[in-house]
Amino acid sequence: MADRFFPNEMPDFVAEDEASSASGSGGPNDSLTKLLHLPYKTLSHKLQKSALDLKQMVVRETWGLSPSGKRVNDFTLYTGALGTAFLLFKSYQLTKDANDLKLCSQIVKACDSASADSGRVTFICGRAGVCALGALTAKHAGDERLLGHYLRQFKEIKLPSDLPNELLYGRVGFLWACSFLNKHVDKDTISAARTKPVVDDIIKAGRRMSSKGKCPLMYEWHGKKYWGAAHGLAGIMHVLMDMELKPDELEDVKGTLHYMIKNRYPSGNYPSSEGSESDRLVHWCHGAPGVALTLVKAAEVFGDKEFLQAAVDAGEVVWNRGILKRVGICHGISGNTYVFLSLYRLTSNVEYLYRAKAFACFLLDRAQKLISEGKMHGGDRPYSLFEGIGGMAYLFLDMTEPSDARFPAYEL
Repeated sequence: MADRFFPNEMPDFVAEDEASSASGSGGPNDSLTKLLHLPYKTLSHKLQKSALDLKQMVVRETWGLSPSGKRVNDFTLYTGALGTAFLLFKSYQLTKDANDLKLCSQIVKACDSASADSGRVTFICGRAGVCALGALTAKHAGDERLLGHYLRQFKEIKLPSDLPNELLYGRVGFLWACSFLNKHVDKDTISAARTKPVVDDIIKAGRRMSSKGKCPLMYEWHGKKYWGAAHGLAGIMHVLMDMELKPDELEDVKGTLHYMIKNRYPSGNYPSSEGSESDRLVHWCHGAPGVALTLVKAAEVFGDKEFLQAAVDAGEVVWNRGILKRVGICHGISGNTYVFLSLYRLTSNVEYLYRAKAFACFLLDRAQKLISEGKMHGGDRPYSLFEGIGGMAYLFLDMTEPSDARFPAYEL
């Protein structure tokens, strides 16, 4: 099991006043410890500089230097060009560099053409992500015509009857895109009349599959009853909590989360699927990190202390086993760092901000060296948002304003 992660040898906590006084001849010697002792403001400048350098590398490797008329093979946010556009938009939000917004818009336009005949409908892996980011980019550029184009395209998306319910390829992945538009473009952009039938289908499917089980809602994807954020219960419950639900539907969401907490592993980690006894995965996609983000949301929505405690418990798993030998957002250190940012936002406990800082420092100090040495996996698509250093760059940008940080395409 330990072959999946590096042992966490960093101190449990370094207080900010300690940090300020740890410089000079009596200070730490190795580079990671020096970073851990930096005041947050100083570190955030380093992270931002690194992020902007990484962004340039990602753009160069995924888009090229002269991309006029460029064809896009993979348009998705997950591993493709839309992920580069999403990173550029994040950079624009922070720096207000109009060139980032312009390039983001160009890439989305290419993704629009590439995805026109796609049957995939979600934010992370489908057409909805292209139209939603396109609309947001057009709004910020003040281009009403283009905004109207992307919103019309979004509203024309048809959901196939055999669509699964999970986040990456299924119904909740489409619903998340609706919530994204309603938050970032206008609160009534996508009406409840459009989302309610989709919610109804998800609830019906969950109740039907759970009819002989102890969990109020259960879902299947490719023959497995997954629990995680990408394909299973954690992701579906996460999105349902943003929808207008009837009281009995809300109770089913709560009951499903209580069931997951009750049936987690003794270690505090969560199974990747119903009945699995393999306590190995500590990723956003499978395991404690993705579940933790959903439990933080549940604590906010329901004000339930059990959800808060379970989120804290899951955070301990991530601290102990979450320095993965992978860099990315989906199943790497970058994604796991968001657990601590989310817990910090919920609790205002500076220890969680320190833990986020510690994981980010590990990445800043060692990731590229470990990847070059073959000791860390850079991702099958090494510059992508969800698998590669695109995700690390996005995290570093988020670390500059930690109270506003959100796991990309998951936390609103």
